[in-house]
Amino acid sequence: MPAAIVFDVGSTLVREDRYWASWADWLGVPRHTLSALVGAVVAEGRDDTEAIRLARPGVDVRAERRAREAAGCGERLEESDLYPDVREALGALRALGMRVAVAGNQSARAGELVRALDLPVNEVATSGQWGVAKPDPRFFAQVVDLARAAPHETVYVGDYPALDIRPAKAAGLRAAHLRRGPWGHLWARTADAALADWRVDSLTELARLMGAGAARSVG
Repeated sequence: MPAAIVFDVGSTLVREDRYWASWADWLGVPRHTLSALVGAVVAEGRDDTEAIRLARPGVDVRAERRAREAAGCGERLEESDLYPDVREALGALRALGMRVAVAGNQSARAGELVRALDLPVNEVATSGQWGVAKPDPRFFAQVVDLARAAPHETVYVGDYPALDIRPAKAAGLRAAHLRRGPWGHLWARTADAALADWRVDSLTELARLMGAGAARSVG
């Protein structure tokens, strides 16, 4: 059984429905329009912030983020944003004796919001905090440090194969592909996804597999 497991955030632990709805309201476009644009850029393998630029050509996304914060419409994260399996699954993994951490491509502010949820994890970090983002190998070097375990004893869990699975495997980690969210479903049959050591539809399933592995190692 692995010694540590590290989770991506968006579409892995957290639903992004409200996030994109709030951006649509801020930009003054129908929510369905922005949602469709997000799907379009994801299908092309582009960064999802490109959807914002398509909705409002020429927009400075960073400046808009600052304006949203100043207007009281900035990043928020609530219990209802978590997928329903998150707390129980993370708790089950910790009960197995694994070190459980969170590290994703989010702002430093998002990291604060995740910590405020008081999830059953040992530590939370973000690309904004580290100054390097996936799929950069330096991000996964930081993941290994966060895990406090050897790469081959560490599992990285994410939904986006090109950003989560392939670079994690290249860094010597084990990887679990979670088939949920637009990226998880759209890219589930790609060569990147096929690199995963585990392919699951929920964190409950992943915790069950890890538990079964622990039982075999004891036996």
